[in-house]
Amino acid sequence: MTVSPNGLTESTINVGGTGVSLLRAGAGRPLLVLHEELGLPGWLKWHGELAADHSLLLPVHPGFGALPRADWISSVRDLAGFYSRMLREMALGPVDVVGFSLGGWIAAEMAAGNPEQFRSMILAAPAGVRPPDGEILDLFIVTARAYLDASVHDASATPEFAALYGGEASTDQFEAWEDARAESARLAWKPYMHNPSLPHLLEGVQGLPSLIIWGREDRIIPLSAGHAYNRAIAGSELLVFDNCGHRPEIERSSEFVSSVRRFLAQQ
Repeated sequence: MTVSPNGLTESTINVGGTGVSLLRAGAGRPLLVLHEELGLPGWLKWHGELAADHSLLLPVHPGFGALPRADWISSVRDLAGFYSRMLREMALGPVDVVGFSLGGWIAAEMAAGNPEQFRSMILAAPAGVRPPDGEILDLFIVTARAYLDASVHDASATPEFAALYGGEASTDQFEAWEDARAESARLAWKPYMHNPSLPHLLEGVQGLPSLIIWGREDRIIPLSAGHAYNRAIAGSELLVFDNCGHRPEIERSSEFVSSVRRFLAQQ
């Protein structure tokens, strides 16, 4: 196990013969954090703030980090089942969960299969549902850099974006992005970044407190997908941030943290 100066620990756990890098920080009620399609971006301001009163659990999806992929995981629904097994074997459920983009889709698939494993669910601009209006930006016909640049509404007003992605990418960072793109393609190529059955399955989820957060200017996944999620999940709340793209956690970090804290405190 490794420990960073901010108290973040990293260890490898085994789930059915597949190794998973699991980062942990904070103390309190567990909060499972599922990262996006370009991998775990790093330790962000919102992580530190929520770690003050929650135990953050940040797994790196198999195939998205240093550990090898699991060949049998060939869809997002497979990956959702994998994480459900991880929670069972770690005796962690029910937990709160927050998922970002691809990670939000994973969380939604987990909820559709077994909502009782979650205490509450927060989805930040999740993939998984086809937008009724507009299209999901194709990650595989643009460079990783172009995709990242499109993910924020105003990079100059988003200091953490520059800290994460400013300047030239190192060889290691470039390779990590390409590995993540390759694994995302393997999991979500056809149909592209959505599952036609997911909205129908989510309509059967009852009693799971759910918060959906979206940026009004999202150029990766149009806001219409947020409304579709909101209609599918009974009793869910849709929160839309103005002047915000696909990354509300860094573009509107203070509002994101206060909204998440408010929501979690109610559960």
